[in-house]
Amino acid sequence: MIARVYVNFKKTILDPQGRTIKKTLESLGYKDVLDVRQGKVFTLKFKDSLSREQVEEIIKKIGRDVLSNPVIEEFDYEVVE
Repeated sequence: MIARVYVNFKKTILDPQGRTIKKTLESLGYKDVLDVRQGKVFTLKFKDSLSREQVEEIIKKIGRDVLSNPVIEEFDYEVVE
């Protein structure tokens, strides 16, 4: 089983890299892009013997304790079977 974990700054945290990307897109003529938020994606592969529920519990713990800084970041995930 494979899962992807997406980590991004919380909406209330400024994202200077995202702002820089947005300005660059504007200078290249992409005027329809309203906002850019930069983030990280982690792909995790799990043992086939684990249930989806077990994988989701592990992902939540890893996302909270290892992959993100809960003070300034939030995470989401998807399980791909």
